Amino acid sequence: MVETSAPFSKLELELRRGAIVLAALSQLKTAQYGYSLRQALAARGMEIEEGTLYPLLRRLEGQGLLTSEWQIRDGPPRRYYVLSADGEQLYARLSTSWRALSVVMDDLIDDGAGQ
Repeated sequence: MVETSAPFSKLELELRRGAIVLAALSQLKTAQYGYSLRQALAARGMEIEEGTLYPLLRRLEGQGLLTSEWQIRDGPPRRYYVLSADGEQLYARLSTSWRALSVVMDDLIDDGAGQ
C-alpha cells in the first residue's frame, strides 16, 4: 500500500498557494489590518498562518497592488491595507481567470470521475 498523506499535504499546499493571493485580494476592497484579514478569511474557510499572511501583504504592497497606512482605531496602532488602483484591476483579471479555470477543472474532474 502506498502512503498518500505526505504527497497529499504537499500537493494541497501547492494548490492553496496561488489561491491565497486571490483570497487576500478579495477581502481588501475595504481597508483591513493583518489580523482582521486573517480572521475574515478564516471565517470563510481559508485559514492562513501569520507567517504566510504578513510577508504576502508586504510583497503585494511592494508590487504596487496594495497601499497601507498606520491608523489608530479602538486600540493600538495598526497597519491597514487596501487594494490600490492597480490591485483592483489585477483582482478583476485574476477573478475572471480563476472562474474560467474553475469551470475547466470542474469539467476535467467530473469527466475523470466517470472513467
